[in-house]
Amino acid sequence: MSGGTDRRCRAVFFDRDGVVNRSPGAGYVLAPDQFHLNDGIAEAVRFLNERSVLAIVVTSQKGVGKGLMSDDDLAAIHRRMESELAEKGAAFDAIYAYTGTPRCPHRAKPDPEMILTAAERFSIDLRLSWMIGDADRDIAMGRAAGLAGTIRLRGEKPIATPADHTLESPLEILDFLRRIL
Repeated sequence: MSGGTDRRCRAVFFDRDGVVNRSPGAGYVLAPDQFHLNDGIAEAVRFLNERSVLAIVVTSQKGVGKGLMSDDDLAAIHRRMESELAEKGAAFDAIYAYTGTPRCPHRAKPDPEMILTAAERFSIDLRLSWMIGDADRDIAMGRAAGLAGTIRLRGEKPIATPADHTLESPLEILDFLRRIL
């Protein structure tokens, strides 16, 4: 927030693969036509947009660093994500991606750097903010950032780091957000 105000805002941080879109399994979403928005995500993001709660993606996209896709490919995938959300009246406020390349300004999860960078940029009160992820590294990142809580979407990944709350499906996110915000 600009204009010299010290008003701090809330945010919900979303992991991408497995939360925002269908999990690619052990591989990567490498092209826009492989990106499929999960049911319920647009509604959850629109709910946040309507309440002036920031919706921010924090994602690991190491396929770029491994040479499986380019930065331009990743940008095209994110344009598709934004387009699909826009069609449903929703939008993310920012996207932070760790790509594993030497030029990437971000650090790998569970390091909370992407969340802390967003908090500085948007004056986010981390104690009022949440992380939604499907992997231990997402939950650990949210904890390391000092967020109010963590939400795990149960999926294919093993669970060694418990979250504050566990949901079975992206369709449950909206109802959960209604209860906590």
